[in-house]
Amino acid sequence: MEDLNKRDQPFMAVQKNGILDNLVFQMKNGMRSIKYKPVDYQQLHALTEAKKLASASIEPKIRKAVQISKISKEQTLIKQHKQVWWQEHQRLTDVRCKMESEIKSFLKNIGNECLSDLINFEQELSEQWCMYLKNVINPIQQLRTDLKYRQHHISQHSYSHIELNAVKVLEEVDFVKKQLKAVFERLSLEQQKIENYLSDWNMKILDYSSEERSNLLSELPMELETLECPYPDLKSSILHEFCNFTEKYKKKLQEFDLQLEDISRNFQLSEEDHWIYQAVLDQYPGDLCGRRTLYLNMLQRYFPHKSRHDLVEHEKYCDQYRFAREQRRILISNWNKNRRDFIQKAVLTLAEACAAHAIEGTLAKDRRKQQELCAHLKAKVLQWRAHQEEIARLEMEISARRREKEEEKEKLWKEKELLQRAEKKKKIRKYWAKKEQKWQEMEMRDLQRLEELKKLMAEQSVKDRERVKYRQKLLEKRLVEKKEVALQEAHEEERERRLEALRKQVAIVAQFDPVRMMSDTTASKARMGIGIEEEFILQKPLFTLNTYNEHQGRIGLHSSDIWP
Repeated sequence: MEDLNKRDQPFMAVQKNGILDNLVFQMKNGMRSIKYKPVDYQQLHALTEAKKLASASIEPKIRKAVQISKISKEQTLIKQHKQVWWQEHQRLTDVRCKMESEIKSFLKNIGNECLSDLINFEQELSEQWCMYLKNVINPIQQLRTDLKYRQHHISQHSYSHIELNAVKVLEEVDFVKKQLKAVFERLSLEQQKIENYLSDWNMKILDYSSEERSNLLSELPMELETLECPYPDLKSSILHEFCNFTEKYKKKLQEFDLQLEDISRNFQLSEEDHWIYQAVLDQYPGDLCGRRTLYLNMLQRYFPHKSRHDLVEHEKYCDQYRFAREQRRILISNWNKNRRDFIQKAVLTLAEACAAHAIEGTLAKDRRKQQELCAHLKAKVLQWRAHQEEIARLEMEISARRREKEEEKEKLWKEKELLQRAEKKKKIRKYWAKKEQKWQEMEMRDLQRLEELKKLMAEQSVKDRERVKYRQKLLEKRLVEKKEVALQEAHEEERERRLEALRKQVAIVAQFDPVRMMSDTTASKARMGIGIEEEFILQKPLFTLNTYNEHQGRIGLHSSDIWP
């Protein structure tokens, strides 16, 4: 607790001004002290002078060593630069040879008119170059020669004459300088004009390519527009999906373009200096050891007015610009790939939709044909039913008329018996004749119609019976063929079974006899002459016969009834 209380107390600065004053007083008065000794300034001055002389003698050596290291480092860098320059020179030589061969092949392939235009342009350039040499370069060379000659022989002339000639020479040199300045200004203006023209064309080409790419992003593909789809909603949904898909890539591409513009505004070098910077970087391959040190050294030589910090900043922005360009290229390649895949899938989807629509159309057509066939059969059934009803109606009418006729006959006969007057009989005959004629006509017409319907029904029944008989014959024929095939198969199976039984009966069944198997056969023994008889009977009778011999036959016993 006491320690804590001491810690809580405020810090008290103890002043020792009195002690310090005493020490200073002792040093001033030269009083002896255990802590401090008197200083020998002369000895210290001598030591300082000796150190200065030693450092002065060492300083040239250090400077010389630093200069030698700088020179060696510079020589090493120049040697590495020379190797890179030599490789770049070889590469440019190969590229030049390749380009010259391509130009020659191009000149061979182009028409005579273009070739003549190029030849005329080359001749015009050569004439202009000869004129430039004659009017500009040759006078300058002649002036240089004259000045060297005058400088060589200046000691042979008087001072006044030399001063007069020097004034004339200076005037002439100033005049030539003015002329050359005017010529170089005109040439620089022409160069600037040509460079601006080429840059304008380059910008036009780049703008056209970017505009074409943007149009390609904004326009719908012709593959999807030209395809026919039986379902408009499906095609519109595919096109809408493609527009959404393209809009996403378009927004990302615009973001990359804005990023590239922001980075290009931060470049530390001008356009021409940036072109030189890029050319220097391209000279040094990526697998070169110490590549960054080499190209930064070369850039400092090309741009002495730029500091290393500015070059490093420009390098950083160039790397960012290159990375953004690479990302933009990858985005465009991914968009092209996804666009091709989307178009392929859309084409397959539309093709499947067309196939499904065609299948539906085919099914609808088959269904319509089936309905037409059913309607046709139904019409035939209704027609047959109408014919049957008409036949029944006509038969009923004919039977009714016949009954009526019989009744009329009976009635007339009764009236005839009752009427005895001739006039009435005559009228009755006339009436009967008319009635008879009318009945005959109606009966003939009904009979004719009945005959026609019966004939039609008979023909239809004959056709139906023939069709039924034909189907029955076909069925019987198939049954007979099936029975014959079944009988033939059964016969073949029975035959195979019998043959198998016969094979089993006649099969050779030999017991296992190794001695007999390894011994000689009878045929081999016979060939070798082993175990044969001494007298071999060539023809031996199979059995004996009890017949007449030659003597008995000669004496005629064979013709008698006496048996031997």
